[in-house]
Amino acid sequence: MIRSCVTISLVPEVRGGPFVFWDDLAASCHKAKELGFDAVEIFPPSPAGVEAGALRRLLSDTGLTVAAFGTGAGWVLQRLTLSAVEDGKRAQAREFIRGIIDLAGQFHASAIIGSMQGRHGGEVDKTTALGRLTEALNDLGEHAGKYGVPLLFEPLNRYETNLVNTIEDGVHLLGSLSTRNVKLLADLFHMNIEETDVAAALRSGGVSVGHVHFVDSNRRPAGCGHADFVPIAAALRAIGYQGYLSAEALPYPDPAEAARLTMTAYRKYFAS
Repeated sequence: MIRSCVTISLVPEVRGGPFVFWDDLAASCHKAKELGFDAVEIFPPSPAGVEAGALRRLLSDTGLTVAAFGTGAGWVLQRLTLSAVEDGKRAQAREFIRGIIDLAGQFHASAIIGSMQGRHGGEVDKTTALGRLTEALNDLGEHAGKYGVPLLFEPLNRYETNLVNTIEDGVHLLGSLSTRNVKLLADLFHMNIEETDVAAALRSGGVSVGHVHFVDSNRRPAGCGHADFVPIAAALRAIGYQGYLSAEALPYPDPAEAARLTMTAYRKYFAS
């Protein structure tokens, strides 16, 4: 079964970004449950930015699960990446992600590496950057495996990174790893920019696809752009996808309505 999920950001510095709910974790979870979501995806400011006991009680009260935790605050707040020039910065990036993995593991949830992959340029050529990224993913993927969950790696569009932009790039990267505990996060917004055919790319990703960001072509909630979700739904069923569709979308026109629109699209294309 493909399950529904909605994003919650706890990082004020990215207010206005592509997260449906903001700031108030408890209120967001209760609203998500009210609308029928199965899970939440949380974007915390740091590994210490979520109190595990309070979240555990909140999940018990609402019946929700946590699908994943994002690591992007490591880039937004501290400018840390796994492919940085400085050895110390790369070590700090790895420790930040390791901390998120440890937080997520308490909830049998995955950690997501997207913006913290970094980029090449200047003092770092592409081969070196990818080598550093590969080394980190091998280490962090094995660490996530201690919790029985995969590490999620997200290809991003060309305006956000020049390392891994397509599902094909992502599959190639995973194939170069010694760990087998890293899966791809297929973000439909990034794919709309980089893929010739989104559904075909999902089919080619196959079992490598471990998480999906459910969003329309313009990064608004599903149904507010020009994405065709019929072939996308067919492709996910064809590859036997059994994970989450997580709404990492702009809170358009407001958080509650964005969540409602997402749930309407989810039920139309995936719940039947």
